[in-house]
Amino acid sequence: MLIQLTSAVFTAAEEHHVELPASPYVYGGVIFAALLLLMLITVSFSNVGNRHSAEAEHVDPQRQFTNKHDHGQAIRD
Repeated sequence: MLIQLTSAVFTAAEEHHVELPASPYVYGGVIFAALLLLMLITVSFSNVGNRHSAEAEHVDPQRQFTNKHDHGQAIRD
């Protein structure tokens, strides 16, 4: 059945040819410009985390799951 379906698709593709409304270079340029715009938006938000001063994390000894990633840098009361 799969072979019959593929042959039907190929014969339909051979009979019907669609001309693109624009050059392939136009499509490439539009896609490149869109990705460049998305990159600039991403870069513009890269410094948002540095706007405020960092505050020390409160260490709660009663916490069930301790933070094992602070490497001893948290302030202990």
